[in-house]
Amino acid sequence: MKALNSILALAFLAPAGLIASAEVREEILVIVNSHIITRRDLNQAVEQQHAALYRQFAGKELDEKLKDAREKTLQGMLDAYLLEDKGAELGSPVTDDYVRASIDSIKKENNFATDADLERALRSSLGIGLPEFMKRQKQQATQQYVLQREVFSKVAVEDNELRAYYEDHKEEYRLPSRFRIRELVLAKGATAEDQAEARKKLEAIQAELKAGKSFDELARQHSVSPSKATGGDLGWMNKGFLRASIEDAAVKLKPEQVSAPIETDKDLYLVQLIALEDAPVKDFAEVKPKILEKLQEPKAQNAIEQYLSNLRMRANIRYLVPREQILKG
Repeated sequence: MKALNSILALAFLAPAGLIASAEVREEILVIVNSHIITRRDLNQAVEQQHAALYRQFAGKELDEKLKDAREKTLQGMLDAYLLEDKGAELGSPVTDDYVRASIDSIKKENNFATDADLERALRSSLGIGLPEFMKRQKQQATQQYVLQREVFSKVAVEDNELRAYYEDHKEEYRLPSRFRIRELVLAKGATAEDQAEARKKLEAIQAELKAGKSFDELARQHSVSPSKATGGDLGWMNKGFLRASIEDAAVKLKPEQVSAPIETDKDLYLVQLIALEDAPVKDFAEVKPKILEKLQEPKAQNAIEQYLSNLRMRANIRYLVPREQILKG
């Protein structure tokens, strides 16, 4: 803290915002409470913001986003420090241990065995190392904590609003249809003779089905698919999982009904529908938290801006380089 205070004191005295030493000459642009924003900090943040915009937008939309990217990036850095300080004032639960647990979770989800593996990925994708990433994770989690406690929790959304949205957007919460079938698969073979023999065998199987023999038994006896071990039963599947020709034939059947032969490049199929379920809609209680979050967000935008405006008014923000000059680059 003593070293930081010394730097800040020099910053206030330096007329052009330049801090000089034997090894470094770093220009401080803005002091935010006890934090500093240097030109290098800002330029790096702007470069990263530009890269993100180029990935998301193109054409005129990209041009519009780039116009005020530097201004928004600078304001975002200022606000991040204000929210960080507010989090400390509120006793934020976002500790170093919390961040460490978050990092371990990221490693597990992405199959990174070590911190070094994660750091290599970070440098490749974001151009930053693990310490900087952890710092950002802590800042973002602290910001979320403050805004949730100070703003979002106070944005009221009536239950009837939530219910009305649910009724008007039920299709958004519809689960995929699912079905369950048995399959019997015969290999067509490589030659014309092999294919003729396979079709002849399929006709004999169809005759046995008409005579009353079970699909389960015939699949166990004749199918070349691994599913023969379960009598051809593939279990429950969502629509879109199987080859379209097979799925389309299956869902048109009635339970226990068997399809006409279905031919693919390599195989001949018969399928039997076991059951078909209509696509159900998730219950209101299950999706209510997501709807609340969705409806809170637009209502909270004005509240967030007002909250940040109040933080800015009470903060000690000093521009060592005029803001207009900073925004020019």
